Amino acid sequence: MFLASKHCKNQSRTMISFSCSASPKLTSILALLLILVTMIQVNGQSPPGFISIDCGWENSSAYLNGALNIVYSSDVWFVEGGQNHQISPEFIEDAFNGQQKTLRSFPGGSRNCYTLPSTAGKKYLLRAMFTYGNYDRLNKTLDGSLFLFGLHIGVNFWEAVNLTNWDPSVTVFKEVLTVAPSNSVSFCLINFGSGIPFISSLELRPLQDTMYPFVNTSVSVSYFKRCRFGNITDPITRYPVDDYDRFWESCTFTSYPFINLNTNKNVGSLPGNNDFNVPSAILQQTSTLDTNYSRFSINVASAYNKDALSLQLLPIFHFTEINGSNPNRRFDIFSTGEVLFQGFSPSPLQVDSMYKSGQFLQKGDTFFTLDKTPGSSLPPLINAFEVYSLVQMENLTTDFNDVYNIKQIKTHYNLARTSWNGDPCWPREYSWEGLTCDYSKSNQNPRIVTLNLSTSGLGGRFAILLMNMMSLENLLEGNPVCSNNKDSYCIGKKKKKRRRNTTPILLIAVIVPVVLISLLVGMCILWKLYWKDKSGDNENYAMYEEETPLHIDIRRFTYTELKLITNNFHSIIGKGGFGIVYHGILENGDEVAVKVLMETSIAESTDFLPEVQTLSKVHHKNLVTLQGYCQNKKCLALVYDFMPRGNLQQLLRGGSALNFYECFCQA
Repeated sequence: MFLASKHCKNQSRTMISFSCSASPKLTSILALLLILVTMIQVNGQSPPGFISIDCGWENSSAYLNGALNIVYSSDVWFVEGGQNHQISPEFIEDAFNGQQKTLRSFPGGSRNCYTLPSTAGKKYLLRAMFTYGNYDRLNKTLDGSLFLFGLHIGVNFWEAVNLTNWDPSVTVFKEVLTVAPSNSVSFCLINFGSGIPFISSLELRPLQDTMYPFVNTSVSVSYFKRCRFGNITDPITRYPVDDYDRFWESCTFTSYPFINLNTNKNVGSLPGNNDFNVPSAILQQTSTLDTNYSRFSINVASAYNKDALSLQLLPIFHFTEINGSNPNRRFDIFSTGEVLFQGFSPSPLQVDSMYKSGQFLQKGDTFFTLDKTPGSSLPPLINAFEVYSLVQMENLTTDFNDVYNIKQIKTHYNLARTSWNGDPCWPREYSWEGLTCDYSKSNQNPRIVTLNLSTSGLGGRFAILLMNMMSLENLLEGNPVCSNNKDSYCIGKKKKKRRRNTTPILLIAVIVPVVLISLLVGMCILWKLYWKDKSGDNENYAMYEEETPLHIDIRRFTYTELKLITNNFHSIIGKGGFGIVYHGILENGDEVAVKVLMETSIAESTDFLPEVQTLSKVHHKNLVTLQGYCQNKKCLALVYDFMPRGNLQQLLRGGSALNFYECFCQA
């Protein structure tokens, strides 16, 4: 559908067999209507759930569209990247609203997405509008080259926007009815290499759950045509007449043999019929024929830039009898010669919405005929109708938890990769750089299994969110901070900077003797504690072994085995707040470091099992390998490869101050 300040053009053409065009008067009315719509910088409140975005609007303050009483805001909070533009001055004066004057273009990246907050499982109307306005001064719509880009709703192709050979002042709108897959709806512009994608405005409108029952998680529908009949002065009817801000085009026929009827009486719905909630104001007018005529046809044709053979259409007819004399009116409804409904008679002042549930017509160009039955006194009538094309929602979004965590990681490290836009895994050709996804389960959401940040130059704290990605099998080269510093899988508190040793020699001479005496006292205390521990060595630790092991592919050691490989915990190679690290030798002669949690910390330890599960999946040439673990109610331990050259602090001693985080892999 096209709107313009000077004229109106349709991508989908609707024609009545007796009259194929709207009157020139309507076009001038449209121009007047749209020019009179002004934007006022005032405080206002949109209907609940309405999201209205003026793309390219640089002012951080929202504004009220006075004609619609809808508040529009900038798109800066809903999208990353892109460039703001204003249409050419020659088109600004005739622009019918503020949303036409600005736009955001996306010269970089093959996919750029808006993320709009929503309620999972709820139905929405999403509408995007595009006004080229020769913003780039290149006259791309009229230079003879193809100007085409695509739209995705979530991870599925929705429709293409084709502006080839179109007036740059023309506004195109696209509309889709869909179900939110999660707490957000994603709308993406796809660069086909045939012109830079852009957008002028974006609107999201919540629908009632009972409306459009054929729309579900696997089926969305795209706007093809939505018409109201009768003597209509407004070329487009929307909010506040329609609570859901649907666009109803005027299909008014003033020439003989058409007759337009109207009523001031309220038109209601039949009991239990809330499928479409057509406004009473739309149904209070209708078009019919002189009684000398018995039939008329509505021709719905796709525009030249749509593939009619691939379209599957679903028509919906809205009828109500507004003639108060209780007439005898009955007619049949045909689609390209095939019967859709036979012997239909509209109900007085109650809407009948007629459609074939879930039955899409396998043709993009079709015509509908309303034909009076032999026993009917009056010819057929029509109040309104809608036509939608099928949008298959076949692709599944990435697992919700994976999406949440990877986006948090993106924010944490301030990653500016152009490909990290939209869904991480779907569609495959637009999946994020550096990720490997598992698509093996066709009926389940894909999972992220590999993360490679080798080209990102990251540093700083290791994101704990990586530990929450349970599907992650490998962290490849370049993951911070461990690989950058050739150290182990890191987490923890920030290590304080070491101060440069500036202590005078005299002060050292005083302190050293005191330290030596303290060491002697400490050795005595440790000696006593050692023999105290020896007295308890006969305690049967086997009775405290956990019965249910972790389901991971590394060795589980018993407490007895730890005593054997560490020579009864003889050689201490490190200490920390968590406990003590011992040197050990496995049966095959490999040296290991055994990190044993102090008994006083076991009851408070909540990180041990997640640490084991996460570290068992990590494989990297710069990370210390986890060989196994001990899961005992009185002894929790991790067994790592031994680092014979000492820890990182020992290697860097004498160098510059450290500004990274304490590693827990080896003390």
